[in-house]
Amino acid sequence: MTDSLPRLDAAVYLAPLREGGSLPAVVETVDGAAWVVKFRGAGQGPRALIAEILVAELAEAVGLPVPDRGLILLDEPFGQGEGDPEIQDILTASRGMNVGLRYMDGAFNLDPVAVPESVDAPFATALVWLDAFVTNPDRSARNPNLMFWEGRTWLIDHGAALYFHHDWTRVTPERLRAPFPPIRDHILLTRAGNLEEADVGFAARITDEVLDRAVARIPDELLADPLVAAGAVPDPPAERSRYREALATRLEGPRSFAREAEALRRAALDQPPRRLESRR
Repeated sequence: MTDSLPRLDAAVYLAPLREGGSLPAVVETVDGAAWVVKFRGAGQGPRALIAEILVAELAEAVGLPVPDRGLILLDEPFGQGEGDPEIQDILTASRGMNVGLRYMDGAFNLDPVAVPESVDAPFATALVWLDAFVTNPDRSARNPNLMFWEGRTWLIDHGAALYFHHDWTRVTPERLRAPFPPIRDHILLTRAGNLEEADVGFAARITDEVLDRAVARIPDELLADPLVAAGAVPDPPAERSRYREALATRLEGPRSFAREAEALRRAALDQPPRRLESRR
């Protein structure tokens, strides 16, 4: 495998982030850097970590900012002093390779009511198109997964995307090319521009080289995990190729996910404004 993400040894468990359903945490690595680590032993499992890697690469290809990524290694003694049994169970199940995103010190979650006013139409258009492409349901008013840091809006938390990879036995070309109806709840849908008009330009940015780079960044350790591997004998190159083929198939034109997203955008614009409620 080439073009891998940096690999770093975890040193100190600093704090859990209890806003996330998978209980990520801020972890300091041996070089003194802080990372938000998504654990393979959490409820969403290693597939969520694969989605984090792939979606981040695709986001950057269409010009959207995502924190730097790294592969965070947890050794046997890590976190043994943690008193919370739930956290201990997650750390024990996460020995080995995990995925971290660079901790953005001083960043804050964007308020769902303020989000539409804090981004411009080009940003919103790119983000709605991306989330429809990668089938990401986690960008609603309830859960925007957007942060503001150093004068920019950043994308976080893509573990729920790529829902097709949770059951490869049901994956067909027709399913991969299907629209994504949950995009109707996207927090930036009505802030976006015409998604069909923008579609060709965004799709052109997801080149063969981008797809190759994205799947190359998935470590063998995740692809060989029994919860990911399709066969009794793990075959990371075959798993990596399967992800690439699935993404390439979804990208083939005509892209119904862009057409439906645009139809839903127009329908939403015709509706009276709704009161947005944040997650409690």
